[in-house]
Amino acid sequence: MSDADKPEIPAPASEPLAPSPPVATSSEPEPDSGSSRRLRDLDAGIEAELEAAMGGLSEQELYGDMSGKDQKPAAGQQPGRKKGRVLSVHGPDVFVDVPGGRSQGVLSITQFPEGPPQPGAEVEFDIEGYDQANGLLLLTRKGAAQTADWSTVAVNMVIEARVTGTNKGGLTVDVNGIRGFMPISQIDLYRVESPEQFVNQRLRCMVSEVNPAERNLVVSRRELLEKEREELREKLWQELAEGQIRDGVVRSVKDFGAFVDLGGVDGLVHVSEMSWSRVEKAEAFVQPGQTVKVVVLKIDRDRRKVSLGMKQLVASPWDNIGEKYPLKHIVSGKVTRLADFGAFVELEPGVEGLIHISELSPQRVRRVADLVQPGQEVQVMVLGVDPVQRRISLSLKAALPEEPEAAADAETPEAPPPPPRPRTTPLRGGLGEH
Repeated sequence: MSDADKPEIPAPASEPLAPSPPVATSSEPEPDSGSSRRLRDLDAGIEAELEAAMGGLSEQELYGDMSGKDQKPAAGQQPGRKKGRVLSVHGPDVFVDVPGGRSQGVLSITQFPEGPPQPGAEVEFDIEGYDQANGLLLLTRKGAAQTADWSTVAVNMVIEARVTGTNKGGLTVDVNGIRGFMPISQIDLYRVESPEQFVNQRLRCMVSEVNPAERNLVVSRRELLEKEREELREKLWQELAEGQIRDGVVRSVKDFGAFVDLGGVDGLVHVSEMSWSRVEKAEAFVQPGQTVKVVVLKIDRDRRKVSLGMKQLVASPWDNIGEKYPLKHIVSGKVTRLADFGAFVELEPGVEGLIHISELSPQRVRRVADLVQPGQEVQVMVLGVDPVQRRISLSLKAALPEEPEAAADAETPEAPPPPPRPRTTPLRGGLGEH
């Protein structure tokens, strides 16, 4: 700085200056009056209080680095990471005392998968922003995922994921501090109706997608289950044998039956093998995801098909059928269905008999529907029982009571024939005289 640029400094006065005369004042305060000083002091106080509320955080620490460049924190320190104590829990909000000022912060209760915290508990959090309308700091516990090591995960790697919550499309998981996503279709081999049941569980799964730049991690439990299922399939084919009783899970239900997973091998339970009674729709008997006990009826190793049964595990109603329905015995039943040749009658669940069209009425019957209808209760007589073929012959006309008129006619003796009428004219012909 040159000498010309230096400010001039007045020399100290050798004699004291005389006091200036008093100046007349008016009722209007001057701009630099005590009122202005109070306003300046109030602004300074508000600024100091706001700075204390932010806990000494810079704008970069409060709102994050907008430049997109990663900055390394100091050793043993995470940027913006703070600790505070829980003040209270109200519905979905957890209020936390932020150290360094009078402001409070709010956390979502969904960030506490272990359960709502107790007042006074210490939590670690990051500050995401500030809610001016409510005067609250917006906090998060998920900041640790931003500093996680993405080199610990790779596609097709088998990892353990902790389920932290659910959303519309599936599950949110934590893998070594990295926040990931598991689609609902990848949770299990079968359709999952209630994904909430997996919250707070640790699941073994495979990594499907990894994108550190976009902070995207997708995992699949189904891929791992299918891989393990394929390994068990060949072993199970070697162990399967007819007559075995096994536990299985209903995989799908069709009109003709249900497919049951035996643990790597699917078998079919036909509707006729579900119950001794008639099953009209398989979906009314079993549901997808249901655990059932089945017996192996037939194995086709060349075509990789297995026939299963469920009714064989309970007592058959055809056991001792001859003792329950002796010949010439009249029993009650319900008509179940009609055919051109007769009507089927259910005597008990799983036991049906046939009334042939010739046994419906003493008169000639042209149509079965003219005499009986499905759902009608009837009294029938047992004509024959075949336990091997599981057939019972029934008669409706044999169980009918005798008509009183017919019985009375049978007891009335026949009247004698009327006497011949006398002939009044001579007989013609005969032998003449020769």
